[in-house]
Amino acid sequence: MEDSGIVALYLARDERAVAETAEKYGGRCYAVSYQILRSREDAEECVNDTYVKTWNAIPPQRPHYLGAFVQKIARNLALTAYQAARAQKRGGGQPPAPLQELADCVTGNPEAAVEQAELSRILDQFLRTLPDRDQYIFMRRYWHADGVEEIAVRCHLVTGTVKSSLYRSRKKLKAYLMERGITP
Repeated sequence: MEDSGIVALYLARDERAVAETAEKYGGRCYAVSYQILRSREDAEECVNDTYVKTWNAIPPQRPHYLGAFVQKIARNLALTAYQAARAQKRGGGQPPAPLQELADCVTGNPEAAVEQAELSRILDQFLRTLPDRDQYIFMRRYWHADGVEEIAVRCHLVTGTVKSSLYRSRKKLKAYLMERGITP
């Protein structure tokens, strides 16, 4: 079913919307959640919570890109679960490695900053300045939270090339943000 049809089901409060969302985007939501949480049970719980949160968000929201909408919800829920789990452990509270890598580029708390609409717009503009391969690598690392080795396999590259690409992209992002008055 097309996204517009699924959104129409949500707007009509038809419970088939959840089943259609699960069928079309459940695997992607699980992958995003698992990459952050590294626990099958926690990722599955996160995906189920994603469906509830999506049900409650539509309406009033009417997403144009349902896949991105539900994956963002899953990602945010996974990050929240990750933070909660780490806060309970002694010495916890550290953000996942990909977010820690971005900490030098973004002021304050990276998770909170990414949520800001203005920063999201600027990040989107920045990504358009990168070559396609670097965009893909950046998104796999910092949106999907893939490991460097996983990205290297996906892109048929050596890990050093992926690390270099990420380093250069972070350096460019820092300069891009500073040009726009956003300093770390």
